[in-house]
Amino acid sequence: MKEIQLHRIDLNLLVVFEALMVEGSVAGAAEALGKTPSAISHALARLREQVGDPLLVRVGGRMRPSPFALSLIDDVRPILRSIKRVLALPEPFDPATSDRVFRVACPITGRVLSEVLNRLHHAAPAAKLEWLSAPRQVYDAVAEGLVDVAHLAGETRLPDGLDAAEVPGFHWTSFVRADHPAVSTWGPEAWSTYPHVQVNISNDAPSPFNRPAGAAPLERTIGALISEFSSLGPLLANTDFIGTFPTVLMAWDMETYGLRPLPPQIHLPEFRTRFFWSSRLAKDPASHWIRDLVIQSYVEVHEEAERMVARAVSAVD
Repeated sequence: MKEIQLHRIDLNLLVVFEALMVEGSVAGAAEALGKTPSAISHALARLREQVGDPLLVRVGGRMRPSPFALSLIDDVRPILRSIKRVLALPEPFDPATSDRVFRVACPITGRVLSEVLNRLHHAAPAAKLEWLSAPRQVYDAVAEGLVDVAHLAGETRLPDGLDAAEVPGFHWTSFVRADHPAVSTWGPEAWSTYPHVQVNISNDAPSPFNRPAGAAPLERTIGALISEFSSLGPLLANTDFIGTFPTVLMAWDMETYGLRPLPPQIHLPEFRTRFFWSSRLAKDPASHWIRDLVIQSYVEVHEEAERMVARAVSAVD
């Protein structure tokens, strides 16, 4: 038997071959596959040429398989089943019965985390959530599917293999304790006089403070450099530090710790914000579900935070 040229084999030829073996006739195979008898005959002729065997021969009005065809069908059927399984659409995701562990990389905790957890455990009570910081290897972790969805602030270009969705960008507000001495004299001098706190997170997004829009920026003194956001509320409530951060990050700390929102004394434009995930998992039902939940939660919390700070500013004015 001559060598089969796989690059010339049409998958449909194997489908036709299986139908012929089941139906025992060209007409039966044509009806089963929704094709014309001539198309079935043509496909059989092509397959005979490729394998160098008659495969099926008409005997007494019915197609009878050759010994090679009987051997071949045992190999072809598992192949066709495997292809169907590979190409089948993913099974629907049922959060109510899922015990999956979802991983989200996002430096913002507080109300965003609470909202995601509440929604997750209402819809998927057996599922678990790992809420991670944004490590420098986050792009690799997301691309490899180790993290389902991650938060990204800034204009950083995403590597190939990642998809992203834009969400409302960061708006900036300065926060101080309610009886801070700068409240009554808030302006460029107070901005430059009192120390500022800065949070250092592990990503490569440039700080908007490094290149503020407009004229030459006012100087500010960084008096404290911390590695996470959760201590900002207590720190600002008990010191003379100034903290200028995204509104969505501080709105609930503002209420909890009695902080006063003030306009920053430099112009900080809206900071681009996205969530991103692996392109490979874009159609995975469970991955799609968790990122929809996270993104919707974030957007709604962001909008609520903007309203809260706007009300606080209006009440003082």
